[in-house]
Amino acid sequence: MQRTDDFYQGAYGTTGSTWLMAIRGVVAIIFGIAALLWPGRTLLILVYLFAAFAIVDGILAAVASVQLRHLTNYWWIILLEGIFGIIIGIAAFALPGVTALALLFLVATWAILTGILELVSAFSGRAPVRREWAMGIAGVLSIVLGILLIAQPRAGLLTLVWLIGIYAIAWGFTLFVRAFQHRELHPRMPGTV
Repeated sequence: MQRTDDFYQGAYGTTGSTWLMAIRGVVAIIFGIAALLWPGRTLLILVYLFAAFAIVDGILAAVASVQLRHLTNYWWIILLEGIFGIIIGIAAFALPGVTALALLFLVATWAILTGILELVSAFSGRAPVRREWAMGIAGVLSIVLGILLIAQPRAGLLTLVWLIGIYAIAWGFTLFVRAFQHRELHPRMPGTV
């Protein structure tokens, strides 16, 4: 049986929720590849791709947080991240005709909020920093993307698509690595699922 006071009860503190982190990583990578493969598509396609990604990622984060509510005091950070993702995704679906500039600021806001919450989670002091590097990198990538988008609002939709695609692949990769790190730290106990 896993102890609840284990040194590593990060954003995904149980082996049962490790797969959620891996799925979030795979979804981000798939979204990033799709954005890179079809950069010339209309704004509507980009809005729907981003909206679907944000909602799916938000739902997965919310589910993971609910699984962790009895194991760690930091579960609410992942819940907030999930709620922000769902709200931003629904807003993008509801307003498919928004301009590239409006989408840019929507994506930038989501990226910065997600990054801040990931950094809080990574460096909240519940585990040694050397074990939280992947979540820290994911947070920094999110914040950097948001700042770049705000700093260069007229760079164009193609640049936005490429930045989002590259970011999503890098962020997804860090989440996927994080899932395997967690799995190595917490091998399944006999008799567990």
